[in-house]
Amino acid sequence: MRIPLTRYGLPQVLIFPLIVFSLMPVLFIIFGPALWLIPIEVFLLLILCWLLSFFRDPMRDIVQDEALLYSPADATITEIALVDSEELGGKALKIGMFLSVFNVHVNRIPCSAKIDKVVYKKGQFRNAMSPEAGRVNESNDVYMTRLCEPKDRILVRQITGAIARRIVCEAKETGEYRQGETYGMMKFGSRAELCLPAGEGSIEQGFEKFVLCVKTGDPVRAGLSPLVRYS
Repeated sequence: MRIPLTRYGLPQVLIFPLIVFSLMPVLFIIFGPALWLIPIEVFLLLILCWLLSFFRDPMRDIVQDEALLYSPADATITEIALVDSEELGGKALKIGMFLSVFNVHVNRIPCSAKIDKVVYKKGQFRNAMSPEAGRVNESNDVYMTRLCEPKDRILVRQITGAIARRIVCEAKETGEYRQGETYGMMKFGSRAELCLPAGEGSIEQGFEKFVLCVKTGDPVRAGLSPLVRYS
């Protein structure tokens, strides 16, 4: 039976419960049955429940559809913009999304793809809700090429936030991954971005090669919510 917790959080999932369940009886032994201990122990239990919830990795029935680019994260869409990207061949569509501390933080591959390169960048720890975070914060860029037509090169960016201070990425250069396969996570509140070649068209009037499936404010789920459908 699969435990619905990600292996990326094993250190925290194993260590913090040990600390909590060791501390609670110690406090009781030292101070006795004092009423003021009750809110402290309730608080510790709530933190424990939240921690286990944060590192959850729910089972997902992912429908393989290579016409779609699925969301790489559970999040809320906060930005849809056209940007210049030399790596992606010119004009690119950027879809930015914010992950709160209550979202599932496991990241998934948006389409079946071969990893071209993984680029880590040191940076700041600004609020991940801001589009500026994608430019100045610590981040991890995963460049990949679609295995199916159109064989576009796309980018998925993992970005830290004011709370998130660690990026986990298991994607290996030259490795091939199935659509919806997990490849890492961002620990605590953070941001993700998906960029793809835009071709002809605009956000307002639509694009020639694909249809945008989301708008700002939409909630999305990794491996389940389509961000883009190729024509």
